[in-house]
Amino acid sequence: MKRHLTILMLLLALVGLQALSGCAVYDVAVEERNAGDWANDKQISFLIEKQFLEDDAIKYLDFDAYSYYGHVYLVGEYENRGQVERAVAIAKATEGVRQVTTYFLPKREEDLCGTTDNLEISATIRQKLITDKTIWSTNIDIEMIQCNVVLLGVVGDKTQKAKAEAYARETPGVRNVKSYLTVN
Repeated sequence: MKRHLTILMLLLALVGLQALSGCAVYDVAVEERNAGDWANDKQISFLIEKQFLEDDAIKYLDFDAYSYYGHVYLVGEYENRGQVERAVAIAKATEGVRQVTTYFLPKREEDLCGTTDNLEISATIRQKLITDKTIWSTNIDIEMIQCNVVLLGVVGDKTQKAKAEAYARETPGVRNVKSYLTVN
C-alpha cells in the first residue's frame, strides 16, 4: 500500500511539472523578451525571492521582485525602513542585477482597502487586458498595494502601454496607478 501511494505521488508530481513546463513554453512564445533574457530575468527574480524567504528581517509575503532585462523592481509593504534597506541590499547583491527600482508603502493598520478590494481590482484590470486582443496580457504583471496599482512588464508598443495604464486608471476603487511598463 505504501509503495502504491509513493508511486501515485511521484506520478502526480510529474504531471504537475509537465503542466508547469507548458506554461513556461507559452510564456516564452508570447514574451517580448527573447528566451535568454526571459530565462535570466526569471532566475534573478527567483534568487531574490529565495533570499527574501530566508531573511528574518523581511516578511516574504509582503515583498515581490520582478526583473526585466536585469532591471529589478521591488514592490510591497513594509513595517520599518530596515526591511526596505535589506530588500534593496539583497537585490543589488544578486548576480545579473543592473539596476533596482522600488515601490514600497508603509503598512496601514486601519486601511479601508483590504485584500478583497485588491483582488477585485486586480481581476477587473486583468479581465480588461485579456479581452483586448491588441495586448499580450501575459506580458503585464499587476501588483496591488492598498488599492494602488503597480503595472510591470515589457509590452510591444506605446499603444499597448497606454491602453494598459488607462484600463488600470479607469477601474473603480483604484487610488493610484504606478506604471513600470517598458516598450520593447
